[in-house]
Amino acid sequence: MIDVVVLFFLLGVVARLVKSDLRLPEALYETLSIYLLLAIGLKGGIELSRQPIAALAPQVAACVALGFAIPFLLFPVLRALRLGGADAAALAAHYGSVSVVTFAVATAALARAGIPYESHAALWVAVMEAPGLVAGILLARAAARREAAGGVGRGTHWGELARDVLFGKSVLLLLGGLAIGAFAGEAGTEPIRAVFIDPFKGVLALFLLELGLVAGARLKEVRRFGSAVLVVGLAAPPVLALAGAAVGLLLGLSTGGVAILATLAASASYIAAPTAMRIAVPEANAALSITAALGVTFPFNIVVGIPLYIELARRLTA
Repeated sequence: MIDVVVLFFLLGVVARLVKSDLRLPEALYETLSIYLLLAIGLKGGIELSRQPIAALAPQVAACVALGFAIPFLLFPVLRALRLGGADAAALAAHYGSVSVVTFAVATAALARAGIPYESHAALWVAVMEAPGLVAGILLARAAARREAAGGVGRGTHWGELARDVLFGKSVLLLLGGLAIGAFAGEAGTEPIRAVFIDPFKGVLALFLLELGLVAGARLKEVRRFGSAVLVVGLAAPPVLALAGAAVGLLLGLSTGGVAILATLAASASYIAAPTAMRIAVPEANAALSITAALGVTFPFNIVVGIPLYIELARRLTA
């Protein structure tokens, strides 16, 4: 049975397809995104306070390596689909980074199925946000040098980029929530539990309603960009999920942990990545990347992918 939060997403898609006047106020959308990022970080930080940080070092290193490697795996495939160097690098970077909302839906699905997972999994999200973006920028710079196009091979303002990626909204709120939760612990965060922990799934449902509206609007863009968007948006997630699951198995994660790492590897960023690519690779077609990530891959993962990755994890860890 489909999780109830997914039904809210589908409602948003249908509302957009039938041209309903349903809208969420922009201020509410921003508020919900801030809430979800902080809540995910807080929950992970609370669990982080219960275990030694040093024991998590192998997981952190593996997550960083996985996020950095994904763009290098996708880039030659995207070039074979006849995308330009800048477009291929930017799109690969979107898939190297991760989707926090996809992670939230995956954890909700695992909780509903009664499958336990590593309680510090939010740490994996935080450390996988940036490596794929750096890899994508390196690929774009290398492609620009090879193509030798006028104005394309300019230098990257790494300081501005680092500030935007590391201190942008998504990473800052995730890491900030992790730090607060780890410092305060379960007892210290008990007074705010009724705000940040208990209502989480209801807020997630509202946020997915808005994302359904956005994704529904992006569906018409798929035809404009052709088969490349569909191939990447639908075929890449299951393949990348296998890579994430393999890493999870090597780390000795639980069934739920393998499912989450597979989901993160299969997800694509549509918050941090577009901003970073706009700064570092402005010549890339931003609409192409966001259409693939939010218009194709996000709906696929929410409706089909997550149940598939959970079943994959079950079989691999049986």
